[in-house]
Amino acid sequence: MNQDEILAKLSGIFREELDNDDITLTEETTAEDIEEWDSLSHIQLIVAVEKAFGIRFTSSEIQSWNNVGEMVESIKSK
Repeated sequence: MNQDEILAKLSGIFREELDNDDITLTEETTAEDIEEWDSLSHIQLIVAVEKAFGIRFTSSEIQSWNNVGEMVESIKSK
């Protein structure tokens, strides 16, 4: 799976979990860019992403992310 395919799949997950069909992710997107993305929904997003991609993130990986691009890189590395 390449960067664009992962980003497209993540956009779908974010739209579903945050109940907002207008969300379009870029590698630079952060939680501050999406009104519905708060600390509680962050946990739900992580769980949904792990399930969709069949992977598990470490807590240090999750804490190191500054934007969606870094999440994509973590997914690609697995």
